[in-house]
Amino acid sequence: MMMMRRVAVIASASGNGKTTLARELAGRLDLSFVELDALVHGPGWVETPDAELRRLVEPVVRSEGWVIDGAYLRKLGTLVLDAADTIVWLDLPMRVWMWRLLRRTLRRLSGREQLWNGNRESLRTAVWGRDSLFGYAVRHHRLARRTWPVELARYPIVRLTSVAAVEDWLASVTVPEAIPGASTLDALRDAQYDMPHALDESTIGIGR
Repeated sequence: MMMMRRVAVIASASGNGKTTLARELAGRLDLSFVELDALVHGPGWVETPDAELRRLVEPVVRSEGWVIDGAYLRKLGTLVLDAADTIVWLDLPMRVWMWRLLRRTLRRLSGREQLWNGNRESLRTAVWGRDSLFGYAVRHHRLARRTWPVELARYPIVRLTSVAAVEDWLASVTVPEAIPGASTLDALRDAQYDMPHALDESTIGIGR
């Protein structure tokens, strides 16, 4: 397996295990972990403007080593994908991720679990309407399967379509020798000096 230093982890839908895999991969490779959801969703679920988000992410993707959870194509275009040396696409069957998403949502609702920047999921945003969590997940799953094979064909893609495939691939990832490079954590913190919502090490973690 080629040495991975800049990895983007994307998924066809919520519930595929994107964040879990990205964190684990960052730990194994001793790279910084960046969760884009935490940069996008400010207090009260107010989205960071596209230009501000790009200003935050650009110094990250220019740094020497990272695992980024997500790509936010609708806000960032191909900024993250173009900088990655490896793109891991989690494309599990709907029956797998739907059950996971349901369990995760019930856990978050019942425990009033706090997400990014003090936000919490609600029953309304989870299940009601076309833009609910579950409605969006189903639409995005179908859209990704229809369009990504062509749109992402020029990138170094690892497409994982089963739980077993994810486990086997992760088991094949070896820990590299220490490689000097600019700190992604420092780059992101330098860029966010006037962000309206604070970043912390739950947003950007060093995979050590």
